[in-house]
Amino acid sequence: MISDSVPLMTAIDLLIIAVTVYGIWRCRLISPGKRFERPRIGLLLINSGLLAVALFYAADLAIMHVLPMVTVRDEAMKAMEALHRNLSWLVILFAVISISIGFIELLVELQRREARVRRLVDANIIGIIISDIEGQIIEANDAFLHMVGYDREDLVSGRVHMTDLTPTEWRARDARTVAELKATGTVQPFEKEYFRKDGSRVPVLIGSAAFDEQRDQGVAFVLDLTERKRAEAEARESEQRYREVQTELAHANRVATVGQLTASIAHEVKQPIGAAVAYAEAALRFLARRPPELEEVRESLEGIVATSYRAGEVIDRIRTLIKKAPPRNERLDINDAILEVVALTRHEAVKNRVSVETQLTEGLPPVQGDRVQLRQVVLNLIINAVEAMSGSDEGTRQLLINTDKADQKEIRIVVQDSGPGIAPESIDRVFHPFYTTKSSGLGIGLSICRSIIEAHEGRLWATAAEPRGAVFAFTLPVRPDNPL
Repeated sequence: MISDSVPLMTAIDLLIIAVTVYGIWRCRLISPGKRFERPRIGLLLINSGLLAVALFYAADLAIMHVLPMVTVRDEAMKAMEALHRNLSWLVILFAVISISIGFIELLVELQRREARVRRLVDANIIGIIISDIEGQIIEANDAFLHMVGYDREDLVSGRVHMTDLTPTEWRARDARTVAELKATGTVQPFEKEYFRKDGSRVPVLIGSAAFDEQRDQGVAFVLDLTERKRAEAEARESEQRYREVQTELAHANRVATVGQLTASIAHEVKQPIGAAVAYAEAALRFLARRPPELEEVRESLEGIVATSYRAGEVIDRIRTLIKKAPPRNERLDINDAILEVVALTRHEAVKNRVSVETQLTEGLPPVQGDRVQLRQVVLNLIINAVEAMSGSDEGTRQLLINTDKADQKEIRIVVQDSGPGIAPESIDRVFHPFYTTKSSGLGIGLSICRSIIEAHEGRLWATAAEPRGAVFAFTLPVRPDNPL
């Protein structure tokens, strides 16, 4: 009998104890999670059954090896036979019931979890791929297959492979993804592209996670970005159209403003032309003398050249204001731009009996921007101020333009007039499109000016002047390599 062989019984008992202890240890590696009570009960039942078996056979070992030390061997064997006869069936029954119920609980929970995962996969909210580390797709839901234009037959036949789906320029990124998955077990979402079956491309956002510590298989969640990319493209297109319309409006505003300066422009051009005619008549008189006075003729000709250049400069300033050209981002001196506009509007100010004074701080660093647009802002503010004062009979008509340092990163340009000013309730509204207090105004000038300044990362605002008048000021950031 087996009971007559102590070494064999000892070996059997030790084997059974080892197997049960291993089973208990393996159960401890299963993490049921805080939200799931059923797996906890199942594991507790399995552990209880295994522990009962381990304790039973540990008692059997104690009877075989410890009891003979304090009594005769025959009595020890009788005690062991009594243990097996009276308790073995009860221990086995308890162990079988506990372990069986525990396994049933775990199987039920496993099925429940698999059902949840399957519902997630079959819901087709996003694409889901299960693949190995080599890129072979083991399973994929319909959402992903639809995304890349394949069907389930292609998947079953093995014609769908991650490497074949990936364009060449994205394969280096995929190699880094594999390395990251092996190292950490997860890959944070990133954007890439897949080939569709028809050869077109689909932009996606993909993130991955490995299943276990071996990290030879994993799951990837794929979101189709086609609609988002289309919306982004439409937004960029819309923004481009908006900028084009804004540019058209700004150009129309410049043309309208220059149109208001027709008399001033004619005066500015007529002066150098008249001077050139006078120089030419003088040269003719010097040539008619006997002998001709060539030195005087040379000086007259030099005068003609100088006045011609001056007329050309006036025409160039007007042409740059009214020509339609894309914005240019260049380095410019804001004081020079202001003086050019002041020169262009000088006759308009004189005609309306407006005294123009400039207080331009020297040594200001250059700003970065479009010269034509910034001159348009200054031109609009000056013309508005002159028009505001032209209808006022109170006191001196004075226009003050100054520049200074707003802070370490900005310069400030201020245009102040002594006109009737702006009503407090209208200060914020003057920058609204199509708001105007002038009978002949379109109401887009100040709105365009604010858009231009904001596009240059500056600010444009209005305040009331004391004792009367209005103040329009704007700031511009200096170039990063020219701090104040």
